[in-house]
Amino acid sequence: MRPSLILHGGAGSPAPEFSADRRHGLQRAFTAAWSMLEQGGSALDAVVHAVMLLENDPTFNAGIGSCINRDGIVEMDASLMDGATFHAGAVGAVRTVQHPILLAQSIMQAGQHVFLVGSGAEEFVRTHGIPEIAPEQLITERQHRRWRSAQTHGEPGTVGAVAFDTAGHLAAATSTGGLFNKHPGRVGDSAVIGAGTYADDALGAVSATGVGEAIIRTTLARTTVELLRGGVDPTQAARQALTIFRQRTASEAGVIVIDALGRVGYAHNASAMSVAYRRGDALVIEAD
Repeated sequence: MRPSLILHGGAGSPAPEFSADRRHGLQRAFTAAWSMLEQGGSALDAVVHAVMLLENDPTFNAGIGSCINRDGIVEMDASLMDGATFHAGAVGAVRTVQHPILLAQSIMQAGQHVFLVGSGAEEFVRTHGIPEIAPEQLITERQHRRWRSAQTHGEPGTVGAVAFDTAGHLAAATSTGGLFNKHPGRVGDSAVIGAGTYADDALGAVSATGVGEAIIRTTLARTTVELLRGGVDPTQAARQALTIFRQRTASEAGVIVIDALGRVGYAHNASAMSVAYRRGDALVIEAD
């Protein structure tokens, strides 16, 4: 089977001066993950690798460069799901890891739990050999300036990836630093299976981005996947899901989707959404 891949770098009103940086970051992450898929790698490994690269990129609101909470600290959320096995892993409000998606993957591989938060998640880090990082190393000068001035516009975006591999399996992953100036301990949709992330080989896989509280209330990722039943086109399913979402919450979000046939789609009702995917043999990046 021919693989498929789509990435997002968040939906909302990103700072236009970082458009070129977002484009470069998405291109680098997509190229690396696509190479893995072309060589027969798994969808799960591809989405984890893509999200790790985006967590390393201070242009995005994930890992290094994450938004700062009310107390001046970075707290991050992430989740992933394997559509073949229904295994999943998630973390919320973690402060001492550079790659929350790796921590989520380790929780999934351990098999006992799905979702760990705060100090419990960080204890898991220490006992499973996951590299730690000093919390201050996650804060970039750009984010510190925004926090000092309470600048809410031009917020960088959550990141996510959805992949379909040559074996016909699906996976999805999402990672974020959450809302700017959020209440300490707040956990958003990016950590919640069914809201920010969902994958099912029988139907499709989704990563969501946008206003987390509204996405959680509508279980947007699972809603989108369910709308793929009967062979509905992924873009059509994404648009239908966002119509329901907007009617019920009057809020903004975006979703990226791959169905069980490997077809790619996405939609958003925000002012902008950064995405990267292949159309035929060409890489398409929308990051303005």
